[in-house]
Amino acid sequence: MARNTNARIAGFTFLLYIVAGISSMVLYGGATNAEGTAAKLARIAEHASDVRVTVVLTLVQCFCALTLAVTLYGITRDEDHEIAMLGMACRIGEGVLDAIGIPKTLGLLWLATIGAGAGAPDAGTANALGAYLTMPDPSVPVSAIFFAVGSLLFTYLLLRGRMIPASLAWLGMFASILLVVGLPLQLAGYLTGPVTGYQWAPMLLFEVPLGLWLLIKGVPATGSLPSRRA
Repeated sequence: MARNTNARIAGFTFLLYIVAGISSMVLYGGATNAEGTAAKLARIAEHASDVRVTVVLTLVQCFCALTLAVTLYGITRDEDHEIAMLGMACRIGEGVLDAIGIPKTLGLLWLATIGAGAGAPDAGTANALGAYLTMPDPSVPVSAIFFAVGSLLFTYLLLRGRMIPASLAWLGMFASILLVVGLPLQLAGYLTGPVTGYQWAPMLLFEVPLGLWLLIKGVPATGSLPSRRA
């Protein structure tokens, strides 16, 4: 596939990924916004359609990650094949890890909507299961770490190859490094509170313009890239 075709697919996918991700967080947050397990299950039952849409949006995000893995590799492989391959592997890992959380969401939806019919768990069991299923999913920060490392590698190659504006590339490097450092600290419990959300702001400021740039401008053809001596 031509580099510019890869670039435009990647640009559209960046924007789709952002829209799907934000929509998913808003819908799921609204569907689970209650205190206590029983109240959360009751709210999920009331907003079951929102949770189902969240599942679909999560699938969209998984395939966006896989699409970006392939297209960004196609754009950057001539700059450094091994680094581009590692970046692709990280973005594939991100997509796979995101998919792992889908059965948990479906299990929570089942628990909230099964009611008191045959096969329904008793109240104590339902509360215990609900508490487990509403725990923060450890696969989320892990998949985000794979995302951050993949973003850092691909952004480095885009910067080195002068495929996007230098100012945009440096913003992407800063945003990626911030997450590469911050997300493992969050996973280990050293980073908590609002800062865990704020650390994503530079990445959003990077990926929206990047998606638009790749979609509209594309990238230079292979032959027009700056030459380097070995």
